[in-house]
This record gives sequence, C-alpha cells and structure tokens, in this order.
Amino acid sequence: MKHVSYLLMILFLSSCFPLSIPPNLEKGKLIEAQKFKRKLPKQYAYIFTDPKDANEFYYYLNAKFPPNQAGDSEDNVPIQIDNTNYYISFYETEKKSRIVNLLPALANEVMRKNNVSIELNEPPIVRGGTWYIVLVITDSEFNDALSPNSEHQKKMLAYAKSIHKEYISTTNYNSIWLQNPANTDK
Repeated sequence: MKHVSYLLMILFLSSCFPLSIPPNLEKGKLIEAQKFKRKLPKQYAYIFTDPKDANEFYYYLNAKFPPNQAGDSEDNVPIQIDNTNYYISFYETEKKSRIVNLLPALANEVMRKNNVSIELNEPPIVRGGTWYIVLVITDSEFNDALSPNSEHQKKMLAYAKSIHKEYISTTNYNSIWLQNPANTDK
C-alpha cells in the first residue's frame, strides 16, 4: 500500500492541471459575442478558430470585398444578399490557456534544500493561446442580423459559415479577387 501511495503522489506531482482551456470552435458557433469575451459588442456573432497567421482574415476580406473610399475592410464592410444590404464587422481575439505544472517547482525546492545547484527553468504556469475570428453581421439599420430574433438569421448564419469555409480553404486571396465580377469589369 505504501508503494501505491508513493506512485500516486509521483503521478500527481508530474501531472499538468489545466486552469483554463479555450473552446474548440474549428467548425464555428453562433455565440453572444460579449459572453465569449467581455470587450466584444453586445451582439450575436459567428465565432471560429483561426488557424492562420495574424491579419490573414483582413487580407481575405480585402480580396473578397475591396475597400471603399475610406479604405476600411474591418468595420461595417457592405455586402448585398438577395438585394438587401448588410454589413460585416470582424474582430480577431485570443483566448489563453493556462496549465499548472507542479513538478519543476517542487524539484527546484528539493534541490535547493539539498544544496544542489541545478535549477529547472520551467515556469509553474504555462500559457498558450488560441486565436478566433468573430464575425458580426448587421442589417442596413445596424440591427443584429445574427440574433435569434432576426427574421434573416438563418440566411445570415449560412452566409457566415460560407465565409468561414472559403477563408479556411483559400491560400491565394488574389483568386478570390479575380472571381469577384465587380473587379473584372473594370
């Protein structure tokens, strides 16, 4: 029994304990944005994990919807679906994961008490992060088009999912720019 308790103690001390884990949203999800992260607006948003580098979604949107005179392709990008005007805004945000690893801290303490000069430099709390794209879609009067109360919610959610799928599958954003009829007519 004594050996089992030692074994359990060693396993306990060598384990990593997660304090916070970011959600897996590779397939995307409709969530109230402010509940996902406080600094986001009080609107429903389609949120998905961003596996690409920083600012890639911005480059994608620039290719898909060329900037207007003001050059803004981040906030209120105008789109038209079924002859109705809508606006897309997006946010890149990070959710951090934190994991506690007790073994290096305890090993350092034991070595210090035994006057051993070796010290493990691993931090007791390991941090990492996952990046997300948060898509907010509003109608021409800036009402939340992804809200369950919106009559066009299903259509807007399908559109957000199509943008997500196209963004993930596209590596060359110039091909999107060439596919847009508004760009080839010039």
